[in-house]
Amino acid sequence: MDCDPVDSRRSLYNADDIGEISVRKARGRKPAAIAVSSMDWGEPAIPTRLSTVHQGKLYYRGKDAMALAQSATLEQVAALLWGTTQPPAFTSHAATGEIDPFAVLAALAATGKPIIGCGTDHLAHDAAIIVANLALACGAASGNGALHERLALGWGCDAAASDRIRQALVAMTDHDLNASTFAARVAASTGASLPACLLAGLCTLSGPRHGGAGEALRYLAVDARHYGLEPAIRRWLEHDRMLPGFGHNFYPDGDPRAALMLSGIMPTEEMKALADCVLALTGLHPNCDFALAAMTEALSLPNDAPFRIFLLARAVGWCAHVIEQNRDGTLIRPRGRYEGKLPV
Repeated sequence: MDCDPVDSRRSLYNADDIGEISVRKARGRKPAAIAVSSMDWGEPAIPTRLSTVHQGKLYYRGKDAMALAQSATLEQVAALLWGTTQPPAFTSHAATGEIDPFAVLAALAATGKPIIGCGTDHLAHDAAIIVANLALACGAASGNGALHERLALGWGCDAAASDRIRQALVAMTDHDLNASTFAARVAASTGASLPACLLAGLCTLSGPRHGGAGEALRYLAVDARHYGLEPAIRRWLEHDRMLPGFGHNFYPDGDPRAALMLSGIMPTEEMKALADCVLALTGLHPNCDFALAAMTEALSLPNDAPFRIFLLARAVGWCAHVIEQNRDGTLIRPRGRYEGKLPV
């Protein structure tokens, strides 16, 4: 809301603000209504100081995340979000192996200790070890270098690709209270071990409506090659399927993470044509999932690089939320809204 420059007795409201006020009035202020709305892109439900989206921009502890991505490393962002004085070292001298990240976290969770009573430094130390293990599982070379450099080395990339990977890792580290982060925080609120909390996050991330959207986007691209661009897109929409890689409720004018990642690469003609056709048909802009897929093709990264980058970046964010939730000390326990028959 702003003051009218002509008449100081009047106020000027942004159209988006008016829409939000109308929705809130229609919903009412009953606790049950607020709780239901908060579970579906609604009002904030859990206090956090880690990240937020404000006026189309993503912020980490008040800092513009895309500005950070211009030069910061994942290690530096980890220190910012974890609240430590020094960046962690995600080092490992073990041999790189084809280990499934699920297996890594499951093995660590099997012997993990509850986080209740653990301080920030203790959890940050354990978090660095877990992220280092996940990095090896995702193909990073062993050693002492920055994580993006070791990923590039393990994937056979040059220095330019290494910097693109760095930017993507920073851009994808945290994003409000997304589904996987919420799952990790719920686990943390019970006092579960740190690897168990991350495993909860990973299981949620794997869904095609979240971190698995990159794989779904590949299927859409296959359909586009088979049926043609416009027919393929219409087929997906006619089956009430979300278009993977396009649109985001937080960013109606375009995902800044996608803009950042796409600015440093030359997407293939196929990916560019897909984005142009979707925009023309639906008005939806490419999101971070599209950008990760386009980056993977442009830089000749491993086919599952979008999920690996998403996982490693978000693992750092999950750790930050576990630390914050553990400090809060409350149990996240929503109530179900029963809609079945009541006993007679």
